[in-house]
Amino acid sequence: MEQEFFPVTRNLFPVSSKATARKALTKQEIGVQGDYITLGQLLKVAGIVGSGGEAKAYLAGTAVQVNGAPEQRRGRKLRPGDVVSVPGQPPIRVVAGGGA
Repeated sequence: MEQEFFPVTRNLFPVSSKATARKALTKQEIGVQGDYITLGQLLKVAGIVGSGGEAKAYLAGTAVQVNGAPEQRRGRKLRPGDVVSVPGQPPIRVVAGGGA
């Protein structure tokens, strides 16, 4: 069965003014139908890399974390609830069923 992935961006905090809007943090969510998505696939769906080979090189030279632990394997299986931290990007949470 082919898996489908759904990128979803949400604002975590209600925004009531322009000043608050500048301070609000956003978290990206990537939905997965099935049991898991690999780290390489997640990086592609999130638009951080363009291919699996690019993901491998990116992970070798960038301090990516999964649930707070360093990770360099593009084949790392990510399940709903996992959070991926990439320098310069908002955290990415894996969610079930294509986002909520």
